[in-house]
Amino acid sequence: MAYGRFVAIGDSYAEGLDDLRPDGLSYRGWADLVAERLGRDEPDLLYANLAVRGRRLDQIIDEQIPVAIQMRPGLVALFGGGNDVLTAGFDAKAVRERARIAVRALTDAVPTVVVFTLSDLSGRVPVVRGMRRRIQLLNESIQEAADDYGALVVDLWPDNAVSDLRYFGPDRLHLREPGHQRLATYVLTALGVPCDPDWGRLSGEAVSAGPREHAQWIWQQVLPAMVTLFRNRVIGRAIGDGYVPKRPELLPVSADL
Repeated sequence: MAYGRFVAIGDSYAEGLDDLRPDGLSYRGWADLVAERLGRDEPDLLYANLAVRGRRLDQIIDEQIPVAIQMRPGLVALFGGGNDVLTAGFDAKAVRERARIAVRALTDAVPTVVVFTLSDLSGRVPVVRGMRRRIQLLNESIQEAADDYGALVVDLWPDNAVSDLRYFGPDRLHLREPGHQRLATYVLTALGVPCDPDWGRLSGEAVSAGPREHAQWIWQQVLPAMVTLFRNRVIGRAIGDGYVPKRPELLPVSADL
């Protein structure tokens, strides 16, 4: 199937953190990988990525979805909701409504829409173990909206790689290169596009963290993040402030990927 134009929207997962390119400065991620694969079958495919780290669903609805729809894409992929889960004032009813608004707006305007549930990060990120129910509520909202409005769902909740730290960056939240490759295969499979099913699948035993590794992670990742979060709250700054989409315009896939 030819899509003509592919637009990715959402938060840091859609932006591509932590899949650094060789230059060490820019991120690739699953959306770029999907665009590259689609571009092999469709050389004239245009691709934009409007995702910005830190964005909640309400921000994605206000800032990204209208721009994406104006681009008249044949395919949109939305990865969002993680920042809603992590927000102190989590409101399940509001998140459910945001999921419905987002999915309905996209499916009303775009022929093919892909959305994602979240994996259970509570096992590898102990400090957010209490948020497991929030993730389930978000996933239920996304699945319900997709069922009602006709979006494709990439369901990450049952993915057993969620506990293998080899797929994740230092913060244990964002995916490394193999994790983004794995996610790209799920998207392509949902679209019915042939791909290597072993792409991004690491061989050998999964890697987990013991007490010492947990302590190092808390010291090196969690505490600095909490300090930054506190400072941002004091000065009224959000995580994604100052960041812009990495690929705000529709460009040929071959342009710079």
